[in-house]
Amino acid sequence: MADFSDPSEYADLRSAVREITDAHGAAEYAEHARTATPQSGLWSDLGKAGFIGINVPTEYGGGGAGMSELAIVTEESAAGGCPLLLLLVSSAIGVEVLARHGSAAQKQEWLTQLSDGSIKMAFAITEPDAGSNSHQITTTAVRDGDDYLISGSKYYISGVDESAAILTVVRTGVDEVTGKARMSLFVVPTSTPGLSWNVLPVAAQIPDKQFTVFFDQVRVPASALIGAEGEGLRPLFDGLNPERIATAAICVGIGRYAVEVAAAYAKTRNVWGTPIGTHQGVSHPLARAKIAVEVAALMTAKAAWQHDNGLPAGEASNMAKYAASEAALAAVDAAMQTHGGNGLSVEYGLVPLWGMARLLRIAPVNSEMVLNYVAQHTLGLPRSY
Repeated sequence: MADFSDPSEYADLRSAVREITDAHGAAEYAEHARTATPQSGLWSDLGKAGFIGINVPTEYGGGGAGMSELAIVTEESAAGGCPLLLLLVSSAIGVEVLARHGSAAQKQEWLTQLSDGSIKMAFAITEPDAGSNSHQITTTAVRDGDDYLISGSKYYISGVDESAAILTVVRTGVDEVTGKARMSLFVVPTSTPGLSWNVLPVAAQIPDKQFTVFFDQVRVPASALIGAEGEGLRPLFDGLNPERIATAAICVGIGRYAVEVAAAYAKTRNVWGTPIGTHQGVSHPLARAKIAVEVAALMTAKAAWQHDNGLPAGEASNMAKYAASEAALAAVDAAMQTHGGNGLSVEYGLVPLWGMARLLRIAPVNSEMVLNYVAQHTLGLPRSY
């Protein structure tokens, strides 16, 4: 019989993360979102407690856990009203790719710093003219003696200004059979000459800025290459599945927070002598939101378990991301509707969470591409694009 209860260590982990998060709180998140400034204090506190690098192997100073535990950290901080976008990038993609595919030197250099959250690592794959079709990326790396020269640009890259390095996906050739790009991954320190970036202004209120990143003949040593040249698809997907799992976890947390806040408001807000929560027009949307969030949480846990146990996790990771991002947005919308005009007020802090939830329905992969994936790979339907 399957046991769906949390092990005691998971309950302890949730409690510890929530205690640290609650010391910062949703009001602090809302202020950081309004001013587009990273939640450095919360990140630092979670890092010192060992939670930012909980999935870093112990030999590099981490917690030696997996995506199941990182998903709990991601979910619980979001459930405390403080979603941390860079957990999806630095801790999920960066750590998982380096831990599985990095060289001994790369692990020693980067994982030891990622383990306590003292540095962050950005991730750059998206380009203006490629979008979801990563095989069309035009940023290239060309061998030049013992080095590589990287040229091109990336688009909508989160947290570059906070990061010590960028895990960068480039083209290093073309497959002669398929005509698709041969991809490679490089770790590019943000201090490297020729690397620059501009802020990409977004209207959504989120703490972490978005950037357009430019590579102008950026010279990196061959030791910056992860794995073999042209064989970056495997390490890439070993990073993208964790990214989807962590995205699902942050969405589950946002959904939990929104439903809990709205339910509390609906119990105490009285109109015409009775709490508004007694009316089905208020209670049913919140009940639907709660159900959707809990269903998404189950798929997220399944995806994380499959990844940690070396099982194919693409299907579950995509399904979890889809279910959770849809559930989070619906939950925040229901919470805002429950609050009426107060749903738009600064005091109640729901609009910044709406911005994050709306972003995560688009990124890191949009809902439509997930549906395409499930239609093609799960249902066996003809490819539609």
